[in-house]
Amino acid sequence: MTTTAVEGNPSRPVRHPDPELNAAYWARIDAIVSAAPPLDQLQRARLRGIFQQANRQEAAA
Repeated sequence: MTTTAVEGNPSRPVRHPDPELNAAYWARIDAIVSAAPPLDQLQRARLRGIFQQANRQEAAA
């Protein structure tokens, strides 16, 4: 996997060197995300805690 940004969206890494396959990959990701139900407040809090814990562990290392 290359970490070069996708043209048009600098926050997305390149998952496939072929631009068409890469665009298809991100289109599938967008469709999956769009179909998912929204998170409730408890789920958001749990995810926030998980990511904050990971950041603290990285800082301690």
